Amino acid sequence: MLKDLVIKNRSYRGFDENYSFTREQLEGYVDLTRYTASSVNAQPLKYKIVFEKYEVEAVRPLTHWARALPDMVLPHPNMHATAFIIICQDTDISPNLARYQKDIGIVAQTITLAAVEDGLGGCMIGNFTPDEVKETLNLAENLTPMLIIALGKPAEEIVIKEIDNGESTKYYRDENDIHYVPKRKLKDILI
Repeated sequence: MLKDLVIKNRSYRGFDENYSFTREQLEGYVDLTRYTASSVNAQPLKYKIVFEKYEVEAVRPLTHWARALPDMVLPHPNMHATAFIIICQDTDISPNLARYQKDIGIVAQTITLAAVEDGLGGCMIGNFTPDEVKETLNLAENLTPMLIIALGKPAEEIVIKEIDNGESTKYYRDENDIHYVPKRKLKDILI
């Protein structure tokens, strides 16, 4: 079952905008993060839940998607995420932003796996300007946005394609807008 969730847990960039999240649903995803590992158990991460339409629309233009496809604007019109979870580091707990990068990855994967289990999906977005997000959402001075997770009901097809050693890992889309994600074979990642 975990393998199925991991395989379905893609970086979706197209969503059904008719889907709405509830605060309770998103708080449930964040609640799971309390049980994950944290470096020296410091637990410096805090979360801003964004699901009200006015806040979602304020965050959207601050995010930059699919850097590997510079000629394509994603998400396509009317296919935007309908919620965001902003993972922030509380610098009052630890000012060392680099130290907790692994914690951010662990909690982000936990959140997106929970979304997939609910038949939803997400995309982890690191391409944004933290100060713009902080100002737009009126976050406290001690909260530094570290990663944005866009969430929604997927409305696109993503295909995993195994590649041979040496082939490009760059994702791409075909003429039918199907998104392909090249993945190395197991034999090529084992040492």
